[in-house]
Amino acid sequence: MLDPIISLAFSMQSNRGVYALLLGSGVSRSSRIPTGWEIVLELVRKVARLENANCEPDPAAWYVERFGRQPDYGELLDAVAKTPNERQALLRSYFEPTEQEREDGAKMPTKAHRAIAKLVRAGYVRLIVTTNFDRLTERALQDEGIAPIVVSGPDQLAGLPPFAHLGCCVVKVHGDYLDTRIRNTPTELEEYAAEMNRFLDRVFDEFGVLTCGWSADWDTALRASIERAPSRRYSMYWASRGEPGQAARDLIAGRYGQVLPISDADSFFDDLHSKIESIEEFDKPHPLSKDIAVASAKRFLSEPQHRIRYSDLVDGLANDLAAKLRDGPFADTNTMPNVDSVTARVRSYDSLCSVLVGVATVVGRWGTSDNALVLRRARERIEAIRRHDGYPAWIDFQHYPTTLLTYAALLGASLGDNMVAMRPLFDGEVKVRGYDTPVTVALPPSFFAEEDSAKLLKDFARHRVPVSLWMHRTLWTEVGHEFTSQSEFDMHFDVVEILAGLACQHTRAERGDIEFGGWFPPGRYINSAKNRERIFGEIEESLTTLGGKSPFVALALFGNDAKACKAAIVAMRTALTRIRYG
Repeated sequence: MLDPIISLAFSMQSNRGVYALLLGSGVSRSSRIPTGWEIVLELVRKVARLENANCEPDPAAWYVERFGRQPDYGELLDAVAKTPNERQALLRSYFEPTEQEREDGAKMPTKAHRAIAKLVRAGYVRLIVTTNFDRLTERALQDEGIAPIVVSGPDQLAGLPPFAHLGCCVVKVHGDYLDTRIRNTPTELEEYAAEMNRFLDRVFDEFGVLTCGWSADWDTALRASIERAPSRRYSMYWASRGEPGQAARDLIAGRYGQVLPISDADSFFDDLHSKIESIEEFDKPHPLSKDIAVASAKRFLSEPQHRIRYSDLVDGLANDLAAKLRDGPFADTNTMPNVDSVTARVRSYDSLCSVLVGVATVVGRWGTSDNALVLRRARERIEAIRRHDGYPAWIDFQHYPTTLLTYAALLGASLGDNMVAMRPLFDGEVKVRGYDTPVTVALPPSFFAEEDSAKLLKDFARHRVPVSLWMHRTLWTEVGHEFTSQSEFDMHFDVVEILAGLACQHTRAERGDIEFGGWFPPGRYINSAKNRERIFGEIEESLTTLGGKSPFVALALFGNDAKACKAAIVAMRTALTRIRYG
């Protein structure tokens, strides 16, 4: 049977924006913010102290006995804090962190709030209904660059736009902590204003519902809203620690809902967000889309009269990719990166680049230098939309898509013995950490991705060259069918990385940045001694046999004549034996 959380993830991914979240105090529990009732009891204790009375062990019962009515939030505040400034200061102490609490992570948005905000940013959630008074959800949304509409009272509902144009909306059905009208007591929770009832009737009729952190035991009016909803067009999912109570079970049965057993809200929403992202990442375009693009590229490359159609094809794919990167993965460089977020983003890059990677491999194998110029222009178009501010890891990995495309073309060129025609791909400059840098220098992943950034790739974090190994796996998946075997693919991949390493150091030496020969950018080849020696041998044989007519001299990537090219090979071989890369 399919895991119900996976079922929910598929449903939310394929039906963006149709699920509303119903959140209770359990979502904020790990932030150490008290519930509304806990605050009421604490205010009762303050009143008791003012009267020199002992209200324990049941402050609420003492209050009823003393005053003849249920404790009222507004009255209690007025009793213990007479002025508006005093009341705000008192309430802030319950909900807003001190410097020490901030350092401890208390009273701050939790992992659950952060994951919910990411779901909102991606468009999977538009409406959040909450019984909580805190502002952790709003803060998490603001940290994601989202300015939500916040409703904390029925009087604010009249100005809301239609659901279709709502954007992100947070509805605080019991109020906000700075509003003395918040609802806490059983009496206050029995009935909502007519405006709120009408709004909730629409929500539970038109949206699916995902509930978390809410017991349903005390909120009579909210339960009634759910029970009244006539529609069952979308499912109800109820995330629960342990067995739901009777009130919750009745609601679930009435909505034909499904219980999701969870350990806590933080891990649940984090897992849900991760699963939806995974579905999105691997929900690649239909294979025919890539096949058609590759077949079109082959046809256009075969006849010179199709050069305009070829250019339009590549330009169109590059524009489409640049737009998706600009509005998607490239957009956020200010969220703290970690292993999961970096790994997810690079997977997203792989997915988005898939079609153009297939086309680039074909161009590399069969194209002319003019065709390579078109591909280089496409690469520049993608580089142009990169952001240059934010965390170093995000800035570093923005080079990944164009490096992947360049590697794909050079793989095809190596396979088709067509490297000289692809020479334009080594020309030009890109910005690396704010500096204009030749492509030959920036191309090796070990150069553009600093070690701290590269180590954030989950599957290869322990390896010396995580990005090279990741690209090797990705390109084998994407274009491995072009090669007769895995070993042939490995050989050509190592050729690309060795040429990239030689070109990088040659250019740096020409610019006076280094003395050539002491170090070379490591790649997958550092752990493939047999392939490496074979490649060195084939290059040296070509240089010896053909001299100045060798394609490696024509490339002029690591020397302008046979002698200089041979010296570069000797230097690289020597460096690899002297320096322990593993």
